[in-house]
Formats: sequence, C-alpha cells, structure tokens
Amino acid sequence: MTNYIIRRIIQAIPLLIVISLTVFVLMNLIPGGPLAAYENNPNITPEDLERLKRELGLDAPIHVRYWTWLTSVLRGDWGMSEVTRRPALVEIAEKLPNTLYLSITAFILSLLISIPIGVFSAIRQYSLLDHIATTIAFIGQSMPVFWFGLILIIIFNVTLKDPVTGGPLLPGGGMFTIGAPFSIEDRIRHLIMPAAVLTFFSLGHHIRYMRAGMLDVLHQDYIRTAHAKGLSERAVLAKHAFKNSILPLVTIIGLEIPGLFAGAVITETIFSWPGMGRLFFNSIERGDYAVMMGILMMSATLIVLFGLITDIVYAFLDPRIRFD
Repeated sequence: MTNYIIRRIIQAIPLLIVISLTVFVLMNLIPGGPLAAYENNPNITPEDLERLKRELGLDAPIHVRYWTWLTSVLRGDWGMSEVTRRPALVEIAEKLPNTLYLSITAFILSLLISIPIGVFSAIRQYSLLDHIATTIAFIGQSMPVFWFGLILIIIFNVTLKDPVTGGPLLPGGGMFTIGAPFSIEDRIRHLIMPAAVLTFFSLGHHIRYMRAGMLDVLHQDYIRTAHAKGLSERAVLAKHAFKNSILPLVTIIGLEIPGLFAGAVITETIFSWPGMGRLFFNSIERGDYAVMMGILMMSATLIVLFGLITDIVYAFLDPRIRFD
C-alpha cells in the first residue's frame, strides 16, 4: 500500500502541471483578458493600457507568463486580484470557511438521510417506501438547482410571513443580517434554504447509489451463506452487507468532497452566499484571472488527492482489493 501511495503522488505531479498548463492557456484565449474592465473606460488611454500590460507582464509570450505564474505558485504567491488588488490567496481564504460551513452542513444532512433510505429501500424492494425513495431520487437528480432555489425564496421569503415579526419567514439571501449582533438563530435561519437546496440535490445521487449497491450485495453468495448460518437479519446487514454496499457511494463521495471546497456556484449566487462559488462567479464576470486560476487549481489538486483517498478507503472496506 505504501508503494502504491508513493507512486500515485509521483504521478499526480505531472498531471497537475498538465492541468495547470491547459487551464492557463484556455483562460488566456478568453476575449478581453484581465484588462477588459479598463478598455471601455473613457479615462483610460491606449498608452495607459500598454503601461498596465507591461506592469502586469501581459506583454510577454504565453509560455513566459505561464512559467512566471508556476514558479510564483510554488513559492506560495498565487498572484494579485486584478479587481481588489489583494493577494488571490487572501481572497480565497476569506471565502473558504463560509463555503465549508454551508457545504459540509448540506453534505452531512444528505448522508444522514440518504443512507438509511437507500438501505431500507433495497431491503423492501418494490414496496411503497422503495417507490417513494426512487421518486425522491429521480426528482433530486432532474430538478434544476436554480429553479428549486427560486421556488423556496418565493414560498418562504415572499409568500409566508413570520407570525411574530410580520417579516419574511426566512431570509432570502446572505449569511447573516447586516448590522445585527451575532446570533446563532440568525445564522441558522440564513442557512436553512441554501442548505436545503444542496441537500435535496445530493439526495438523488446518494439514495440511488446506496440502493443499487445494497441490492447488488444482497444477492451475493456470502450473504446467503450468512443467513444459512443462522445470523439475524440485522447482523447480516451490519457485518456483511453494509460495508460492501457502500463502495459505490464512496466513489461518489470522493468526487463530491472537492466540490465542497470549490463551492456551489448557482446556489451561492442565488442566495447571495459569500462563499467560493459566488467568488468564482464574480471572478468570471470581472475577468479576475488570478482568483479563477487559484480556485481551479485548488479544485484540481483536491480531486487528485481525494481520488487517492478513495482508493485507500476501498482497500479498507473490501479486503479483496489489493493495490500492491
């Protein structure tokens, strides 16, 4: 296992370099560039634009700019935001806790709900519970996130009113009430709707994969052998079926965890949540390439890292899997 981990880490280095080069080249092919915000400003002359290009190093060939960016990143310098003129790493570090607060809450809620539903749905296949779970999974996978978010805002922020204050039942956006003192209740009320959107969106995938994994395991020979030995239904499910049935869900979780750090772009934008997703969306609008590159490379690194962690978890859950 140790040799496998070392080999995967060594393989990840050229992979991340190729990813960074590809992203860097594609971003530099976008019309406008980092100076697009200044081009339509009547107070900025062509001479000013040329001076800015020289100061930012944008007049150099693309391979020179990439090498400059790469060596800077390796030193811990992710560049400066073209909008705020602050370090891109600082911009990302400020928004990351907000995203984790929202994403991890929704992620945990989704697992707590979907795993029991998926297990019982497989055990009681074609029952009423199974049909309800399948319907929920289908709706969760097919419903557009932006539509569901807007519907929640219309219902709980516009239509329904708080019986005590007479205001909206739930806040329509933001992470807290501006100008109000810190309150856990206020933070939770702002969290409910965006967390509900992300939770419901994840439920569809989690229920479907948990159900499919459990159904596949329940028909295996070793499960029938466990029943033949006289083990109770609970013991068979807990000791033999569950560990192997969760493998497909582990794959999905391993792919989803990097997204927890990158943020939910649509959800955070709809609910004005000050996280990584909204920061990335605003960076695209403003042409803030340093911040965009930082977020994309952080996501790529986490995807490679959690791919390795997922393989290790596989070997732990299923002793038949060997990587040596």
